[in-house]
Amino acid sequence: MSAGPRPSYDELAALVVVQAEQIAVLRARVAELERRLGLDSHNSSKPPSSDGLGKPAPRSQRRAAGRRAGKQPGAPGAALTQVDEPDAVVDHRPVACAGCGEVLAGVAPVGFEARQVFDLPPMRLAVTEHRLWRCACACGTHTTAAAPVGVDAPAQYGPSIAALTVYLLVGHHTPVDRTAQILADLFGAAPSAGWIAGLTGRAATRLTGFTQRLRQVLRTAAVVHFDETGLRVAGRLRWLHVACTPLGTFYHLDDKRGRDAIDVIGVLTALGAGQTAVHDGFKSYLHPAYDTAGHALCNAHHLRELDGWAEHDPAHTWAGTLAGLLREGKHQVNQAVAAGRDRLDQTVLTDLLHRWDQAVQAGYAANPPPTSGGRGKILALIDRMHGFRREIWRFAHTFTVPFDNNQAERDIRMVKIQQKISGGWRTPHGAQHWLTVRSYVSTVRKNGLHVLTALRDALTGNAWLPPQPE
Repeated sequence: MSAGPRPSYDELAALVVVQAEQIAVLRARVAELERRLGLDSHNSSKPPSSDGLGKPAPRSQRRAAGRRAGKQPGAPGAALTQVDEPDAVVDHRPVACAGCGEVLAGVAPVGFEARQVFDLPPMRLAVTEHRLWRCACACGTHTTAAAPVGVDAPAQYGPSIAALTVYLLVGHHTPVDRTAQILADLFGAAPSAGWIAGLTGRAATRLTGFTQRLRQVLRTAAVVHFDETGLRVAGRLRWLHVACTPLGTFYHLDDKRGRDAIDVIGVLTALGAGQTAVHDGFKSYLHPAYDTAGHALCNAHHLRELDGWAEHDPAHTWAGTLAGLLREGKHQVNQAVAAGRDRLDQTVLTDLLHRWDQAVQAGYAANPPPTSGGRGKILALIDRMHGFRREIWRFAHTFTVPFDNNQAERDIRMVKIQQKISGGWRTPHGAQHWLTVRSYVSTVRKNGLHVLTALRDALTGNAWLPPQPE
């Protein structure tokens, strides 16, 4: 049997070219898979919980500041100090002279040394009985006095223990059964699980005015942070959205992640000229409908991505250069703020941006577009570094805009902790109630107020409200 015609030189050359292209594609795929295997929470946007048993040693994105650990010189101390009016005074007199041994009974003291002990008083529930007296009128009618507001049953728990219960449930993510155990251990109380579980909804229904006022405050803030994450509610994925500032936290639960949910919240839609939205670059935040406000992208995300590419392949020196420039820019801003300035020297800023553009072009040169089409992750990253330069470097133009979106990430982390402990919420209604109370607790704490007092006020119908925006 004949072997058939032999391929020509041109056919063999074409086959070699095809195979070389296939090998290049396979090598690129292998490199990408190896890169993904090396990703963790320190060099990507993956959460720390995804690191698993191979969790790397903690490594901060911060660099050495040249300061020793602990309290810095000149910083105020936090030592326990004596009070002028102690709750109780116990006198101790010497029995005999330390010199000659003479009995000192009846000798007038010449001075004293005060030592104060700060401790908890005996903890027990105080029971207040409200007696609703009846009076008989000459007309024969018996009239009973009205009960104070909130005193509705022959025996009930008061607003202070209710506030503590909500504080444990929402402020410290304590499950219902453990909350009941804590109350029993501390006070000998035995509230039912139903009473405990119902308090969050009771508090949330009395925070309508707070929620409305908080929205107004956020809409007028100069800088607002935004973020979103998935939550398990009623057995399926829903989306938690947060809009926040250093003085306020607003949570919203929605079935959608994108524009529909953002519009329902109504904060980003209300921002205008002179205001800035800080976020991680999720495309819905960058829709033209929200262009009236300025935007700033989270550079903590960028540092993780750039460090990841620089560590993956020594050829990606451009990524390390970009990460270094961001850190240098942050350092320059911090120094300028410490010196009392409100802007960078123009020559410093121009130099940083010039070197940034050079590093971006080096990234493009090292990563030409693939012949097979598509941009891929690395070119998408370089495109972002090029196309969103203004949003990335806004912190260096306007010092009131932070370097990162850590404010929103810190506020979201508290809800993720609740999900880790409880595994999710059984109903969207219950989840939103929890989030409403968590918004209140977070905002109260940010404003330096006493959380338990604020929760007690909320449960008695007098919730604290953020100051009215001017």
